[in-house]
Amino acid sequence: MNGKTIQVGLLSLAVIATAALLVVLFAKPSSLHGTSYNEPFPPASQIELTRSNGETFRLSEQKGKIVLLFFGYTSCPDVCPTTLAEMKQVMDVLGDKSKSVQVVFISVDPERDTPDKIQQYVEHFNKGFIGLSGSVEKLEGIWNSYGVTHERVESDSAFGYIINHTARIYLVDQDGNLRLSYGFQTPVKDIASDLEILLK
Repeated sequence: MNGKTIQVGLLSLAVIATAALLVVLFAKPSSLHGTSYNEPFPPASQIELTRSNGETFRLSEQKGKIVLLFFGYTSCPDVCPTTLAEMKQVMDVLGDKSKSVQVVFISVDPERDTPDKIQQYVEHFNKGFIGLSGSVEKLEGIWNSYGVTHERVESDSAFGYIINHTARIYLVDQDGNLRLSYGFQTPVKDIASDLEILLK
């Protein structure tokens, strides 16, 4: 093997090593699992409702935290308790990082869900969760701004009437923008992974 061959070989190795380094340095961040809103991300519509303790909850005051919004009701037989249980698991996976995430559950059934009742309900899953209700007039504007549908269906079940409603989790990022949404029963590990990425 002559010197020229060795030189070409070393040069090729240097090119390959440089290319590998560039891939590592400029690799795209891990992909997110949720359904992403188009950039520029739209600002999340304001939510302002009175909490069970008399204080006013304003979504705009949550900036700096990631907020997971879910719309449902306390008499829901399946979707709502399942989703809240999954949100508890997400918070457990995050550990200390969960302090930078706020879960907010907003009623689509103000006829039965008082602020006290919905707050007590969410605390069964996690003491840090916030449950909100209010007048139909106030809630209608919020439901509409997030595209939340709801339909009352009479039922013979012990729950009384049921409400068919949008079953998506809306992720509002630290800047107050709608960033991602998740369909019903998105795996806990996928949501937790997205939060880990966004909290970095």
